[in-house]
Amino acid sequence: MTTFLLTHEPMIRLGAFAGIFCVMALWEVLAPRRQQAIGRWWRWPSNLGIVVLDSVLVRLIFPTAAVGVALFAEAHGWGLFHAWPLPAWFALVASMLLLDLAIYLQHIMFHAVPLLWRLHRMHHTDIEFDLTTGARFHPLEILLSLVIKLAVIVALGAPAVAVLVFEVVLNVTSMFNHGNVRLPRQLDRLLRCLLVTPDMHRVHHSWHPDETNSNFGFNLPWWDRLFGTYRAQPRDGHTGMTIGINQFRDPRELRLDRMLWQPLRGPVDSYPINARRDDPAHRDRP
Repeated sequence: MTTFLLTHEPMIRLGAFAGIFCVMALWEVLAPRRQQAIGRWWRWPSNLGIVVLDSVLVRLIFPTAAVGVALFAEAHGWGLFHAWPLPAWFALVASMLLLDLAIYLQHIMFHAVPLLWRLHRMHHTDIEFDLTTGARFHPLEILLSLVIKLAVIVALGAPAVAVLVFEVVLNVTSMFNHGNVRLPRQLDRLLRCLLVTPDMHRVHHSWHPDETNSNFGFNLPWWDRLFGTYRAQPRDGHTGMTIGINQFRDPRELRLDRMLWQPLRGPVDSYPINARRDDPAHRDRP
């Protein structure tokens, strides 16, 4: 099993990515939620270019990635679930839940710390919202997030199978909940009991800072409800809301080279949690 996971983990993840990408892309064409002013031909090359860059960088710096670290921790008996004689099914389920909670808390941290927000805001400077937005993260954020995730995996002693399943599910749900797709209202309401839907997560990409700082979940919607960061709908409605933040709104900023330099450019502005917003320069503006 160990050899199988290490050998086939990249192909499993790539297959899941390609499959959900094709499904979501077709869904966006057949049933879009919003009309886009800036088309795929302008945005997708850069957003997908970031995916390639992030993937190569992670493989170069962390060749075995999360599954390899989980197997290493298991071989050395490191972590909570290796110290306690717990059933395998419990360790698997608990690991996936706690990893999801860790991702939620990490997401809040990247919104709360101004320096980290500089890295994370590249995800929010996409001025349209579709499945490729779900993979648009600055390489430095990806590396830092991976270090945090690896530390959580070792501390938990998460089973390698749980880590692989979680990685695949996170990849799939990230593209799903960033999809520019239309769901019946009743179905959306029902799905929100189990997972983050596109309408739920789209609120997080509103340019209003209080809405940007809500709905931090990627997989499960429970953490937002439990910790009081849930917001049901955007104040301007899903078809009328402005996507992005009040910086970097020139379409030229969607170029890959400009995206990579965004952390070093401009002020932090009003988006980090608890930032002052009484300064006129920090108010929402077109």
